[in-house]
Amino acid sequence: MSDDSRFMTQAQAGVADVDAGLREYMLRVYNYMASGVALTGIVSSLVSNSPQLMQAIFGGPLKWVFFLGILGLGFMAPRIIMSKSIIAAQSAFWVYAGMFGALMAPYFIVYTSTSIVRVFFITAAAFAGLSCFGYVTKKSLSGMGAFMVMGTWGLLIAIVVNIFLQSPVLQMTYSAIGVLIFSGLTAYSTQQIKHMYYEGDGRDTTTRKAIMGALELYGSFVMIFIFLLNLLGNRE
Repeated sequence: MSDDSRFMTQAQAGVADVDAGLREYMLRVYNYMASGVALTGIVSSLVSNSPQLMQAIFGGPLKWVFFLGILGLGFMAPRIIMSKSIIAAQSAFWVYAGMFGALMAPYFIVYTSTSIVRVFFITAAAFAGLSCFGYVTKKSLSGMGAFMVMGTWGLLIAIVVNIFLQSPVLQMTYSAIGVLIFSGLTAYSTQQIKHMYYEGDGRDTTTRKAIMGALELYGSFVMIFIFLLNLLGNRE
């Protein structure tokens, strides 16, 4: 009986170590993500307050370079993060967040500052609840995640089509659908990021996984913010 007691004590100690490591890992994920969101906000503010930068980016084809750059880096970043140096992994994340910030600059002109702040806090609260659900739920969200990933392709097509149509009705429709899709992806991604953690990983591997997780959650946060701003924001 004493041997069993000792064994249980060791097992509990091991679980405690894993829990502590997991909490530290998830904290790094959220810190990276929050830093990316902050960088996006800073870049958006700087670009929107500079007529020269606004003209340079949105007055010609450069906006398409940024748009295609975000799509391309979205595909390439996971490979860079997991296979290149830590500096390259971090750079890919920061560049991605910076380009997103440049493309979001018009929102800082179109919508009032009050509504931007209000929608940001709504997004943050919703994101926190969804991510918490993904972290604590015991139910596998893999099926929902696969459906949501497929839904993003249809959403992307609708966004590109509306660039040419400029239909307010289509914008409101895909914005509402987008909120639902990326809300589901937030919970799904959080669960997957949690499952990526392994106690035996080295520091570099853990850092790569944290950056990778932050990239996924960052994308969901920003897209929820944009779609909610389309739905709830007050225009200047």
